[in-house]
Amino acid sequence: MRIALLGGTGDIGQALALRWAQDTDHEILIGSRDAGRARQKADEYVTELDSRGVDREVKGFANEMAADRADVVVLAVPAYHVRDTVEAVADRIGDADALVSPAVGMDRDESGFHYKPPGVGSVTELVAETAPEGVPVVGAFHNLSADRLANLDVELDLDTLVVGDDEDAVETVGTLADQIEGLRALSAGPAANAAEVESLTPLLINIAMENEGMHDVGVTFE
Repeated sequence: MRIALLGGTGDIGQALALRWAQDTDHEILIGSRDAGRARQKADEYVTELDSRGVDREVKGFANEMAADRADVVVLAVPAYHVRDTVEAVADRIGDADALVSPAVGMDRDESGFHYKPPGVGSVTELVAETAPEGVPVVGAFHNLSADRLANLDVELDLDTLVVGDDEDAVETVGTLADQIEGLRALSAGPAANAAEVESLTPLLINIAMENEGMHDVGVTFE
C-alpha cells in the first residue's frame, strides 16, 4: 500500500512516516507544498532509519503528486491548513481508499490549550465537507504525542481512536494504526463523534505542561 503524508515534513508527518517505514512494508510518500523540502525531509528520514539498520526508501513529492500516487492520504497539516490542502489535491484523491485527518483545532491562552472546533463541529467533519464526493474520510491519530511517536527508541503502549462513516475506510486506517508496534486502534464510532475525540488533545497537552515527567503523555483504554 502507498501512504502519502501531506505536510509530511512536520511533526506528526515525520512521526508516522518513521513508524510506518520501520514497522511495515508500505510505501511511504512525503508531501509538501515545496517538493524540494519534501525530498530533503524524505532523505533525512531514510538516514535516520538507516542508522537503525532499517533499509527503506522514502520518497518526497509536491502534495498533489504524492496524493495522486497514494492509496491512503494523511493530512498531516495544522487544522488551519486542512481546507486549503484538501482543495489543492481534490482532483488527485478520487480513488483514495481513505483520507485521514489527525488535525485538531486549538487555541492557547495563559491558562493553557483549549479546543476550538470549526463551525461544522470538528476538523474531521470539515475534511469530509471539503473532500470530493465519494472520498471516505477517517479521523485518527489525534491524541498522540508526535515527539514520542517519532522517537524510535521509545516502545509504544498507546491507543488511537478512529472515527468515520465508511466501514471499509475505518477498517483500513485501523489496520494501518495496528501495524505500528505498540499502537492499538479503537473505533469511536461515526464522524459525528470526532469532536469528542479531538477535544482530548488539548487536555493531554495541558496535563503534559502541568506535570513533570509527562511531556509525552498519551492514552490507553482498559
